[in-house]
Amino acid sequence: MSKEKRSHKAQKVIERMGKKLNRQVVGSLVACVHCGNCTDSCHYVLANPGDPTYAPAYKADRIRKFFKAHYDWTGRVFPAWVGAKSLYTDEDLEELKDTVFGKCTNCRRCTINCPMGVDYATFNRMARGLLVSVGVMPEGVAVVSKDQWEIGNQMGVLKEDYLDTLEWMSEELQGELEDPNAGIPIDKEDADIVYSINPREVKYDPRTIADAAKIFHQAGANWTMPSEGWDMTNFGLFSGDDDLGGAVARRLYEKVSELRGKKLVISECGHGYRSTRCEGQNWAQWDIDFVMESSVITMLNYIKEGRIKVDKTRNTTPVTFHDSCNNARSCGLTEEPRELLKLVCTDFREMYPNRAENYCCTGGGGAMSMSEYTPRRLKSAKIKADQLAATGAKIVVTSCHNCVDGLADCIKHYKLGMEVTQLVNLVANALVIEKKVTVPVAEPIAASDLQGRRILVTDDEPDFVTFVSTVLEDNGATVFRAYNAAEAMEIARREKPDLITLDISMPDKDGSEVFADIREDDILKRIPVCIITGQPELRKLIYDKPHRPPEGFVSKPVTEDGLLLNVKKLLKVAHHQPEGVRKQ
Repeated sequence: MSKEKRSHKAQKVIERMGKKLNRQVVGSLVACVHCGNCTDSCHYVLANPGDPTYAPAYKADRIRKFFKAHYDWTGRVFPAWVGAKSLYTDEDLEELKDTVFGKCTNCRRCTINCPMGVDYATFNRMARGLLVSVGVMPEGVAVVSKDQWEIGNQMGVLKEDYLDTLEWMSEELQGELEDPNAGIPIDKEDADIVYSINPREVKYDPRTIADAAKIFHQAGANWTMPSEGWDMTNFGLFSGDDDLGGAVARRLYEKVSELRGKKLVISECGHGYRSTRCEGQNWAQWDIDFVMESSVITMLNYIKEGRIKVDKTRNTTPVTFHDSCNNARSCGLTEEPRELLKLVCTDFREMYPNRAENYCCTGGGGAMSMSEYTPRRLKSAKIKADQLAATGAKIVVTSCHNCVDGLADCIKHYKLGMEVTQLVNLVANALVIEKKVTVPVAEPIAASDLQGRRILVTDDEPDFVTFVSTVLEDNGATVFRAYNAAEAMEIARREKPDLITLDISMPDKDGSEVFADIREDDILKRIPVCIITGQPELRKLIYDKPHRPPEGFVSKPVTEDGLLLNVKKLLKVAHHQPEGVRKQ
């Protein structure tokens, strides 16, 4: 096929490649000698024996062939001998998309096992970027990139929802520690630490924010969280879009500079740490004038310096540690997590292989957003499942939110019966809280605050319904009690309460379905809902619904003061908020 018949997109990909070639990329493209050492290092190959299309060298050749055809002299002189072949059709681009997005997580394990130093992940990322530039990408990549471009974070969390979550976590922490100074400072200038997070923490797991706040408070840290530019993740690393990578990194750097923060502490996220600390400065063309470090190092230093005290006997369940590919292989963060684990746990069991040789969680490289490749991803997860099972541990710890989701999928698919957590949760659980000699008295919640309020309490545990109802009734509320989904909907429609509390796990119909029914009911949809559950890990069942999120989310066990504080806030918010303010 002649050049004139080449598709517009194929032509643009070839032209753009020339602008992306540098010493690292070209060196890797020409250095491969096809020795095969990389083959057994890839979890896709190990899980799919007999299929050569998963071999790193084979996948690299899909990119190398059109590099040789257009940019390497050997392809012009000996095209057949070196396998040079151009791209012509949009179908060629779709085939390339399947290789670079669907058969590789850019984990770089093949790179460290290559005697020639070929960094396949680097030019695989380049190839992704070439395709993205002409709109050829998995749908999930397009959606996430759009959210990060337009809303400022990769999960599309709105500013008001982010700030509401921080306020909620502040109040819960103040109640738990009985200290009104234990909140989360927002946009505090000249702080020693600006703390940046993964949007997953806001949307699905705010307990990690509360745990970090507890640690900072106990350490006496001068810290803050930004109201904007707080997302330290960067989908540009996964998509290969350097423009997106630079824009996202620049937002965060600008906010730290605006607040005159002395240090940027990055919460536990492998690709967030790598893209913010190691790659973002190049993408953003930004000279950093502040220190950047992982929260793992921050917590470890607090213990070593005596700023916080921990009791490892509070974490006695056997744990193992999963090294994030980006933390371990790309950034060398391997020893600090283990040192910290041994300080806060009594039974740490090493996983093999580990550190830079560890296998990918199978969710890296943005794979969690590419639903069309899920069967392929879960099949390859057999390698990680065998690794996990061999440890005999009941908890797998990882310093990466992407790995939390990847490992959770692997554990569920292969029925391993393990839990996934992060170091911040274990450190917070091991904290020794020393009460101050003088504790300021919190403002009492007057009984009149709930006078005349009508609240529906829903839970399948009669004792819990009795506890919550008694507390609310003692403070002036009128309480309706429901023990299953059918009762809850019947009472809600009949009484139209001011607030509905829901449990997630119920025998006949789970709370997430009841929540959806409420939001879809023209009469009930404006009633505020508070989820009270002993299974916070099921939060995604609620927040993945295409509805306005619940106004409150509280984890059991619930104290009397904590319950009243949350209910008071919810009713106050609902009372002052005009209809339609919250995003549907």
